[in-house]
Parts: sequence; C-alpha cells; structure tokens
Amino acid sequence: MDKLLILVASKQHLWINFMRMAIFIVMAWIGGLKAFQYEADGIVPFVINSPVMSFFYNKADETVVNDEGKKVREYTIYKNPEGKVVQRNIAWHKENGTYLFAYGLGAVIICIGVLVLLGIWFPRIGFWGGMLTFGMSIVTLSFLITTPEVYVPNLGGDFATPAYGFPYLSGAGRLVLKDIIMMAAGLIVASDCATRCLSKRRSTRLS
Repeated sequence: MDKLLILVASKQHLWINFMRMAIFIVMAWIGGLKAFQYEADGIVPFVINSPVMSFFYNKADETVVNDEGKKVREYTIYKNPEGKVVQRNIAWHKENGTYLFAYGLGAVIICIGVLVLLGIWFPRIGFWGGMLTFGMSIVTLSFLITTPEVYVPNLGGDFATPAYGFPYLSGAGRLVLKDIIMMAAGLIVASDCATRCLSKRRSTRLS
C-alpha cells in the first residue's frame, strides 16, 4: 500500500497535466460542436434566460400565445429536439442570431481549452486559461438559477408528477451541475501555474 501511495504522490505533476489535457478535450469537443445546428439550438434556453447573456439574441424578450392559449416565451415554440430538423424552427433561430452566437461562443471555448493545454509548457498562459475556465464555470452554474429547463417540469400524466422543480435536476440540469468539477479543475491548474511562475521568479532573483 505504501508503495502505491508513494507512486501516486510522486507523479502529481503528471496528474495535473492530465487534468489540463482533460479540460482541453472537453473544451475543444464541446466548443467545436457549437458549429452544428443541434448544439446551437440546445443552448438557447440557457442563454435566452440568462440576464447577462440574453442580449446576444434578437428575440430574447419575445412572447407568443401557444396552442393551449397560454402566453409563453417565443423560443419554447421553436425548440428542435436533438436529431430532428424542422425548417420552420431553423428559420426562427437564424432570425434570433442563435447560430452566429454559437459560432463565437464555440471559438471562445476552444481558445480557453488551448490556453489551459499550453500551461504544460507556458505557466503564465496556463494561469489565465485556468482562471478563464473557472470564470466560465461560474457563468454555466448560474444557469441553475436562471434556466427553468434545468429542473424536471410538472407535465402531469396518468398520475400527479411526484418530483418536479428544485432540487430535481433534468438531463440539462445534471450536465450543468457537472461544471462544478470544471470550476475546481480550473483553479487547480491555475494554482499550479502560479506556483511555477513564482518559483521561476525566485530562482531568477537568487541567481
């Protein structure tokens, strides 16, 4: 057991670099998917309900009357389920600026992932990558407060819905909650880079 503990402890720098690579893979993959219609459509409920991001969309404040005669947010009428393409919905998203925003967001996410990865060789760059990862995670976790879709809705059925609303996370909510891991990871890689920068500075002064 002691040998295993010593082995794992002695390779800590490798595990931190592995964390950097993991963050990069997640960022590059998810950021790249923002260029595709289904992913761009999927983030609309998060962005359009966010008080700090909704201004990116042209129809963020629009409301309509649905088939049941209820006044609802317009975006709820034009949702595209993943894997389904409805031209009417796509046309609405183009007018909304959904796809243009998704392209920009995807590029930003990929850039943050690259900065984190570069921290393996360039700690100053990696520091900012880690801090940006932390900041992005704060924004993502705020969706737990602003986005209704992150909780199970009360849709009724043959019986009363037994568990809905807070704290019953929907599929979207469970994905958002996982960003707390990214938040911690961002701080860890940023801290490691800061330690390396300070250590290098001390060595320079001593020499």
